[in-house]
Amino acid sequence: MTAIKSISGRRVWDSRGHPTVEVDVILKNGTLGRAIAPAGASRGTREAIDLRDGGDRLQGKGIDKALASVNGPIASALVGRDVNDQLGADTAILELDPSPLKETLGGNATVATSLALLHAAAANAGAPLWKHVADKYGCTPSLPLPEIQIFGGGAHAGRRVDIQDFMIMVPGAKTFDEVMEITNEVYFAAGDIMASRGNLAGVADEGGWWPVFKSNEEALETLVQAIEKAGEKPGENVVISLDIAASEFGKDGTYRLALEDRDMDSGQMIDMLGGWLDAYPIASIEDPLGEDDKAGMIEFTRRFGDRVQIIGDDYLVTSAALVEEAIADQACNAVLIKVNQIGTISEAVDTFRAAQKAGWGTIVSARSGETEDASISHLSTGLGGRQLKVGSFQRSERMVKWNECLRIQDALGQGSFAAGQSLANTWWGKANDKDKSE
Repeated sequence: MTAIKSISGRRVWDSRGHPTVEVDVILKNGTLGRAIAPAGASRGTREAIDLRDGGDRLQGKGIDKALASVNGPIASALVGRDVNDQLGADTAILELDPSPLKETLGGNATVATSLALLHAAAANAGAPLWKHVADKYGCTPSLPLPEIQIFGGGAHAGRRVDIQDFMIMVPGAKTFDEVMEITNEVYFAAGDIMASRGNLAGVADEGGWWPVFKSNEEALETLVQAIEKAGEKPGENVVISLDIAASEFGKDGTYRLALEDRDMDSGQMIDMLGGWLDAYPIASIEDPLGEDDKAGMIEFTRRFGDRVQIIGDDYLVTSAALVEEAIADQACNAVLIKVNQIGTISEAVDTFRAAQKAGWGTIVSARSGETEDASISHLSTGLGGRQLKVGSFQRSERMVKWNECLRIQDALGQGSFAAGQSLANTWWGKANDKDKSE
């Protein structure tokens, strides 16, 4: 047994300049594990709540209460425990906070502590975090396929466009290096196109270009143009991925596209997105309907689940119970894994396993408020999650995670990359071939 000597929290700052929680776990043999809690701007109503101080100071986002949770009850419950018993430690944390959304201790306090414990155990074993995760949970490590933002939107860009993320994936790449090179070309091609139109206006929260478009669909058209300008054929090596984040502009089955000044019901929303799937090489779509629109998610999956990857984020909030429910309902076919959304590593792994058992896609994800912590690069690799969503190809809190994957690739070998995934919109290819023959 390697016992925990001390647990302490400190205030650090995230990519939006807001305070967040960093936790140090020190073992009796002197080994250190450290992790930082991220924070989301677009948040599901059922996800773990960051404990903030409120009031006028620091825009109400102070974390003294969360630090008190770490330095007080959490430390008292965990000091002396075996650091290798991740489940036991996470269970002890959960027993301290019976609230459903971790509002007593704060999800920011619990996730930073849980991740720091995992880091300490890996360091104590003398193993990189990805290998420790793979060994601990009996997984085959695999370097993930990136999902990378080109245009930001929604809550990440002042709601300048309604859709939150316009991204690309390169499932045709043979190595992680190749993905990075192609993404570089597409990203800067998109910037050049916007500059030529006089629309280059900086970057959004996650590093994607700030969206200066007259409609949501204009962003899709521009993204296709950027892929072509980069020398790629849309829908072959390079495909589009969207995060609609529909809960941000939809409620009770009504969706308000502010940019286009129109309202839609659930059926009209599904039809609009279906038209996009026909018209553009979209291979993955996240939260196409709101978290409260269960019937809409089931119908969208019924109509398009055999054509594209349909990811639940706000709809599933990294909850194993909600994933099991969605599997039974046949709503979604993939889940986004955000550790801070559920609050502990053990709960996130349970969700990952539930989805994987059903044959679903599993995408480990960052948040819009990020830091230099690269834990998710290791977590995705160690679990063999096969996809990783970090943000864009700019800003150091994003690039630190992509660059960590390149280092992991050197250790694992290029053959470990999750290449050749079946992420393609085959209908789009057929529809375009038909158009050309007519």
